[in-house]
Amino acid sequence: MSDAVLFEERIADNGSRLGVATLNAPQTLNGLSLEMVDLLDARLQAWARDPAVALVILQGAGDRAFCAGGDLHGLYASMLEHRGQGPWANPYARDFFEREYRLDFRIHTYPKPILCWGHGIVMGGGVGLMMGASHRVVSESSRLAMPEISIGLFPDVGGTWLLNRMPGRIGLFLALTGANLNASDAIYAGMADFRLDCADWPRFCEALMRQPWASQPGGPGTGNLAPRSINDGLLRQALLAHEPRAPLEPGPLRQHAFQVNSVCGSNRLDEVYEEIAALKDHADPWLARAAKTMLAGSPGSARLAFALLQRTRLRSLADVFRSEYVAALACVAEGDFQEGIRALLIDKDKQPRWRPATLAEADEAWVQRFFEEPWPAGTTHPLADLGPGAA
Repeated sequence: MSDAVLFEERIADNGSRLGVATLNAPQTLNGLSLEMVDLLDARLQAWARDPAVALVILQGAGDRAFCAGGDLHGLYASMLEHRGQGPWANPYARDFFEREYRLDFRIHTYPKPILCWGHGIVMGGGVGLMMGASHRVVSESSRLAMPEISIGLFPDVGGTWLLNRMPGRIGLFLALTGANLNASDAIYAGMADFRLDCADWPRFCEALMRQPWASQPGGPGTGNLAPRSINDGLLRQALLAHEPRAPLEPGPLRQHAFQVNSVCGSNRLDEVYEEIAALKDHADPWLARAAKTMLAGSPGSARLAFALLQRTRLRSLADVFRSEYVAALACVAEGDFQEGIRALLIDKDKQPRWRPATLAEADEAWVQRFFEEPWPAGTTHPLADLGPGAA
């Protein structure tokens, strides 16, 4: 059995080391398991303490995906086992979301550059890993999305924080529709920073070995600059030097940005939902598909995503993770998450029976249960010790 994550340390020409972590489950599109989470977290902590490691590269095995999401099969089994027992009764879900969110937060606040190679499919838990990296790189094969509405969840892994920081109202649109973004739109939406062609990735990695990385604090040639600042700059220069020469054409999100902002302009979810639904027969296939995905998705997920975006709009990253943790455990217990996984991955009938079945039933009173802390009195939040994070 192969290792779930492959780790390697490459020695640059000046003796500095580059830590490389490769998600190694290409048969499941590098779906993020709890084992992967624990292996990554432990190694990132070790590399953070090692002054010889200048930066970290995070990538996925195979050419189809960086990471297509989290361990839905494991969560589904745990939901069957603890059905009807309440949000706090599922130890696997408690551990999975706590440890996954801790890893994501660590990436956001990491003391060294992290380059994430977001080739191929990047969804759900993959977005959680990628969005906190200091240098997020996409390619012509990249397809990014947070399609949790289709499985009865919501854009978690810090997705609420990310969506609230996108231009205009596009974050709300993406939360409700799970729309796919190509490389151009990922950069426009703030989900990526740089782009490389897949064919140039090996050549770019070779070029990294020739950079004069700063490893030891205060080492030769650093002057008054901290090693982090030097290495951030060197990595940026290398990425820009290998950027494709062909101009980046606007993707469908940017092309339709005015319309997206218009249909999402209301502060009432029912009005936004109705406006997006009207796009289901639009001549543009990207808009039509987005509307149809929303209409086929969980009304409860739409309400929850909308409520989380409103409640956490001005909160710190750490506070967002804490809110998402409570909501995720409620999703595990409520039923739509289990039903969404069943319809998509278990029975594969793609005919989920959502409860509540309509947005009118999933009203503002109904969604309050997703914000009630489920643990016994006197128990502190499992993520209480997360730092303030990004503002």
